[in-house]
This record gives sequence, C-alpha cells and structure tokens, in this order.
Amino acid sequence: MTEKALLIDVSKCTGCRACQVACKEWNGLPAVETTCTGTYENPPDLSPDTWNKIKFTEIGSTSDGTMRWLFRSERCLHCTDASCVEVCPTGAVYHHELGFVAYDRTKCTGCGYCTQYCPFNIPQLSGNKLTGMQKMDKCTFCLDRVANGLEPACSKACPTGAISFGNRGDLILKGSSRVNDLKSNGYSNAYLYGEHELGGLHTMYVLDEKPEVYGLPADPQYVPGYEVVRQDILKPLGWALIAAAAGGFALNFLVSRSRMVKAGKKEEE
Repeated sequence: MTEKALLIDVSKCTGCRACQVACKEWNGLPAVETTCTGTYENPPDLSPDTWNKIKFTEIGSTSDGTMRWLFRSERCLHCTDASCVEVCPTGAVYHHELGFVAYDRTKCTGCGYCTQYCPFNIPQLSGNKLTGMQKMDKCTFCLDRVANGLEPACSKACPTGAISFGNRGDLILKGSSRVNDLKSNGYSNAYLYGEHELGGLHTMYVLDEKPEVYGLPADPQYVPGYEVVRQDILKPLGWALIAAAAGGFALNFLVSRSRMVKAGKKEEE
C-alpha cells in the first residue's frame, strides 16, 4: 500500500494551536493544568495527555528588530527506522502497513524502553513507577480516521494549510518545492526534514532555519543498542536457560522418585 505521511510547513504556522486542540478533542484527552512561566507555550512539554503541542522558539533580538517567533508542531515523527519498534518487547509499538508507527495500548507493559531510545524524546509514560504499573502514550497518526479514508484531526483543523496529509512521495515533492521557494526568498537554511532521516519520517517538516534552531537533532540516530541485543539474543537465551533449569529439576525429581520406589520395594522384600 502507498505510505501516508504528514508534511508540516513551519513557515505557514501561526502558533494558533488548532492542531493541538483538535488532537485532544478527537482522542478524548483531558486538559493539563500548567503554570505560566513567561511564555505563550502551553503546556511546556508533551505528556500522556498531550500528544501534540506547538513548540515556541524565539530567535534574534528586539533591539535590532530581528526577533522572530518560530512555531513547530511537536509530536511523534513516525520513523521508518524506529528505535521504539525495535525495543518494544510486546509488539505494542509497530509499523502500520501505511508506514507510520502505530500503537496498541492494550499490549503495553510500561517497561519504558521506547521512552529511553526515542531520539526525539516523544513517548510519555503514566502510572506508578514503583509498582511498574505504567502505560505509554503518543500520537497514533489518528489510525481510526486514516484507516477509514479520513485525514488526521490535526491536518483537518489547521486553518493556514501548514499541515498537509497525503501520499508520502507526493508530500516529498511538495516539500522540496516549498524549500526551493523559501531559499529563493532569502531563507538559505531552508530544509526538508524527514525525507531521509532515520530511513524516512512520516511526519516531515519544511524548515526555514536549521533543525537545531527548531529543537530537532540535525542527525538523529537509530541506536537501540543493548536493548535489541538483549531482546534478540539474551532474552531468548535466558528463556532457554530457564527451560533447561526446569528440565533439570524435573529430571532430578524423576530420578529421586525412582530411587525412593526401588528402596521401598527392597524394604518390603
């Protein structure tokens, strides 16, 4: 099937947060109580109840008139080479046939590996850390809408056309064209973020500044490392050792039982 994606053109984003509200409304997410810290950015970070938020960045200086507000919708980027998918031990996080990273909350055990290895720090845990009764939450790409031929709630709500939904190949062409337009208008650092990063993202950005300015890693790395080794090699080996130990106990029991039976027969004789 043709892979679907989102293209977010930050140069068209006004920070209205319509996408942020639409995400909460469609997914039934409650409001989050926050404290004003001197910025319009609210809430200050993603959480189990906030899967998409507008990140505010101020650059330049008011003294020379170069000050600019930069806005970016922060949410799961649905990587092709997704560390979260690789390290998830239960298959709760997986690649959907349409390309994005889907999530089955009923399979989540709250291990937290996805939160540790995501290069964008997106997955969020809720619950009790002491008891281990936790669940992860993140953007699901509005699977219930997309699977039924609708666009995600965020792109549906965007009033400026900053968020586009469609076939990933088409959006790459659209994003590349927009980058060229921005460069011809003086934005020399304009860049299509996500075309190649981590095998290709399914939430891509048209940036008018370098990725770092927008709080994005310039070269995100796919580094699940030890956890993949642990699950692919050590975990099966561990189960094999447990099975061997159980077999050993069973064999020892049978041998002991046999000896006791033989000893009992001799006493009867």
